Amino acid sequence: MEKQSNTGSLEAHAPLDVLILAAGLGTRMRSQKAKVLHELGGRPLIAHVCRTATALDPRRIYVVVGHQAEAVAEAVRAELGADGASFIEQTEQRGTGDAVMAAREALAEAGSTLLILSGDVPLVRAETLASLVHQHRTHRGRGAASTMLAVRLEDPTGYGRIIRDAEGRFERIVEQKDATPEERTVTEINAGIYCFDTETLFPALARVRPSNAQGEYYLTDVPALLRADGADVGVYLHTDAREVSGINTRVELAEFERLLRQRTLRRLMLDSGVTFIDPQRTYVSSDAQIGRDCVIYPDVLIEGQSVIGDGCVIRSGTRITDSRIGNGVTVKDHCVIVESEIADNCTLGPFAHLRMNSKLEEGAAVGNFVEMKKSRLGSRSKSMHLTYLGDATIGEETNIGAGTVTCNYDGKAKHPTVIEDHVRIGSDTMLVAPVHVGHGAVTAAGAVVTEDVPPETLVAGVPAKVKKHLKAEES
Repeated sequence: MEKQSNTGSLEAHAPLDVLILAAGLGTRMRSQKAKVLHELGGRPLIAHVCRTATALDPRRIYVVVGHQAEAVAEAVRAELGADGASFIEQTEQRGTGDAVMAAREALAEAGSTLLILSGDVPLVRAETLASLVHQHRTHRGRGAASTMLAVRLEDPTGYGRIIRDAEGRFERIVEQKDATPEERTVTEINAGIYCFDTETLFPALARVRPSNAQGEYYLTDVPALLRADGADVGVYLHTDAREVSGINTRVELAEFERLLRQRTLRRLMLDSGVTFIDPQRTYVSSDAQIGRDCVIYPDVLIEGQSVIGDGCVIRSGTRITDSRIGNGVTVKDHCVIVESEIADNCTLGPFAHLRMNSKLEEGAAVGNFVEMKKSRLGSRSKSMHLTYLGDATIGEETNIGAGTVTCNYDGKAKHPTVIEDHVRIGSDTMLVAPVHVGHGAVTAAGAVVTEDVPPETLVAGVPAKVKKHLKAEES
């Protein structure tokens, strides 16, 4: 991003490192789970921050962990990969200054510009952080020792205030519990996002003392120490307070979920040409993709990294999770589609359930109360009513009658069912796996199939036996 700045190339600047603070429990969440592991839009808070950090193309991302350290580290690895970040443990949570000091061994000699983020600020944009870094590096033509991101709030209660001198320059940050009544009237607050030069950060941080109401080491004391040393300290005043806010309570988590949903739906409507009948009653993951001219009805949930093609209709009550849906697909009311794949021009539902890598080939249809698990339904084949298809492979232009069950479990193991092309399975057929039904075969209503069915035959009875050999034109 720096190379595109109108100030010219910034290649001479120190490399950028990112330090994410994620050691706290978050007591106001009233949870046994570390705050950064709570999910927003189906992903942990820390995952959102990590993804934004990578967009800045830093040299290295460091994450300070403490409470539930391994679980937090696993969430980071899931987002960035096994080697995407380095982890630093804060053994005792004694404030933000102590959290950054835990990284001293890794960063004191790094010679970098260090961007410090909190792991609970999921909506901050990469463009905002890039602007902060740019201002830090170009402050007064030579760069600043420290630059903090600030916003103005009508009600700043609970936040650290930025105190300026008579000339409007940064003087210090004072926390709410340590502020005087006059200082509490200040509306410019510290958002908790900083840039520092590592060569001056850690010597100043070593001088911080816990002389505050909390008895903690405040990172917010460092800019004042740097200014007292004669260094330049900058303030990047941002206009969108919500974007750079952290999440501290379940109420705030719900509010951010609403904001993220609104942002996602607006993008899909404006950029992708999607129609939402009632956006207030629709949930779509920020990672999902939906194609042009799709119509999404109220009370639909599209979760995870689902991909929906063009011209689809998704009716009310449907949940789609981590699945791929082709073009021109109609999903009727109250379907559940999980980790499955639907090809073009298929029809599902109402009340269909696809899971565990089920697949519908082009033009296939499943209807009322049909469940598929680890199964494939071939092109232009149909299963329209009250059927369970588990561990089944079904060919093209085959019809599965109402009440059919692939009996795939024998009490010890699961077994496959294979049904070839142009087969007609009669209503209430039980297919006791492992079993193979040949091309063009027919099962009579109520058949219990325990043996392979030869091609071009009719089987009936309990157990099913061959009753007739069919001519090709009759099958």
